[in-house]
Amino acid sequence: MEGKPRKLLVLYASQTGNALDAAERIGREAERRGCAASVVSTDEFDPSYLPHEEAAIFVVSTTGQGDPPDSFKAFWRFLLQRNLGKTWLQGVRCAVFGLGDSGYQKYNFVAKKLDKRLSDLGATAIIERGLGDDQHPSGYEGSLDPWMLSLWSTLHQINPKYFPKGPDVMVAQDKLIDQPKYRILYHKAGNMRPSFLAESDLKYISMQIEKTRGMSPGKLSREKSKPDCFLKMARNEMLTKAGSTKDVRHFEFEFISSNIEYEVGDVVELLPSQNPAAVEAFIKRCELDPESFITIHPRETDNGLDGEVLTEFPVKLKTFVEFAMDVASASPRRYFFEVMSFYATAEHEKERLQYFASAEGRDDLYKYNQKERRSVLEVLEDFPSVQIPFEWLVQLVPPLKPRAFSISSSPSAHPGQVHLTVSIVSWTTPYKRVRKGLCSSWLASLNPEKGVYVPAWFHKGCLPAPPTQLPIILVGPGTGCAPFRGFIAERAVQSLSGPTAPVIFFFGCRNKDTDFLYRDFWESQSRNSVSGGVLSEEKGGGFYAAFSRDQPKKVYVQHKIREQRKKVWELLRDGGAAVYVAGSSTKMPADVMAALEEIVAEETGGSKADAERWLRALEKAGRYHVEAWS
Repeated sequence: MEGKPRKLLVLYASQTGNALDAAERIGREAERRGCAASVVSTDEFDPSYLPHEEAAIFVVSTTGQGDPPDSFKAFWRFLLQRNLGKTWLQGVRCAVFGLGDSGYQKYNFVAKKLDKRLSDLGATAIIERGLGDDQHPSGYEGSLDPWMLSLWSTLHQINPKYFPKGPDVMVAQDKLIDQPKYRILYHKAGNMRPSFLAESDLKYISMQIEKTRGMSPGKLSREKSKPDCFLKMARNEMLTKAGSTKDVRHFEFEFISSNIEYEVGDVVELLPSQNPAAVEAFIKRCELDPESFITIHPRETDNGLDGEVLTEFPVKLKTFVEFAMDVASASPRRYFFEVMSFYATAEHEKERLQYFASAEGRDDLYKYNQKERRSVLEVLEDFPSVQIPFEWLVQLVPPLKPRAFSISSSPSAHPGQVHLTVSIVSWTTPYKRVRKGLCSSWLASLNPEKGVYVPAWFHKGCLPAPPTQLPIILVGPGTGCAPFRGFIAERAVQSLSGPTAPVIFFFGCRNKDTDFLYRDFWESQSRNSVSGGVLSEEKGGGFYAAFSRDQPKKVYVQHKIREQRKKVWELLRDGGAAVYVAGSSTKMPADVMAALEEIVAEETGGSKADAERWLRALEKAGRYHVEAWS
């Protein structure tokens, strides 16, 4: 087997799909250079086989405040085993590419930890780790492109069998874009719907969601296809007042199909409905039959079977588009433009698409596509000569994803209900086009009186429910207050049957008169009353609000924390308090940490480094939690 080319293993750990896209791109680029590649999720690969690989490429994303993707957790636990010695990966060559956002405090934390651990286990680095940054003018691809070029060159030097014709000789594009990874089987309509279920029946809708999302190529392995339950909207109330620059809503939902048990600090994911006009426009633009029934299958598992065998769960094509394909909100990936160029019949469109898909056109593509948040439908309408087969669309159109929200209610204080605090997302692009968030704008448009049912999934967030006797310091500016409304409501109920530990809460917004979310609730809990008052000073608590725009000099939550340094330190040192931080990921979590470091250094008489170590120990002890979003 002297001349047999090597196969490259590409392992990825993805939370939202970006790392999967990057890994598949690495696999495609390797194959274009004559090197076969196997692209596998870390939760589908047995890590005990790693020592038998000659080379492995890791593509891992970092979520939240330095957290690993769910699909990486078991793999990472295996790598941390003490019985894996310093020579366990001796002879194995590895390369790590991370995806992160430098706006977060723990930028690309997972990639950095993985790179070090592989080295500790004896692996040899092929090249220096690459760090993709969402803040880069071209997104993570700004780092991925040069990193890959270095990777191919070094791999070829290590073993020429990886690229028999050299790392720069690429297979012609039209030889690779021949068939997609999935095939569509079309079925006779027949009696596709159970006779005992109406289309409006929640069981039928749940079954359709489960079937469509279960066979969607965009589904990540961690995702559950079937909703946990349906929620019925009971209230849609605007919290911000006239004059505010934001539209923040309070939504209340009632459990319908089943009463899910949840704790404060948990997260609910809602599947938004797409605009029916956009779905119809997409189907018409792509010349699809909305009434046809389909099933979707990976091409590699075909095995030449007759299509009639695989007819267990057909769904209507229109239903698949509605529930599984984000046609009018998410922007397509770079590979979408490459495939489009293959199907363009107008020469000027083909040239433009090929330019967008090239390394030279990367920055212009980013400006046209991601910066403008152009949707799949908009891109297709910009290139009318392109007619992509549905198999490719199923593979390349971004999946319709549930949107996650921190729960702002307490199961004890609001039985049978789930409350959410949602900022209705709207922004203007560089070309002055108004864009709106799919889920938040859809929620805002709903009328509770019309009986709207929303599919929902519940799971744990980054903020564990605090025990009754644990003192807590909460920091939640803006909609970051959402989970803490649940925390405080829960503790108020607990206080009715016995003493509870102190709670202090730092809230922040722009203006007291227009953005003071849940003002009446915080103020009622700040008063010492029989029914709660858990934020009252009499109970050791406190409520401190920062209004950044109500005076010439801006005041933020970190300034209020410094003002209350004695109280904060007493709760941390003597009370064993836990700190919870929620809100925007940009600067706030780092500013809060800096304020606490300053307090610890001042109160202990230690250095800044000592204070950092003290707070890191707090974090390791499970007493410092952050839930941040961009």
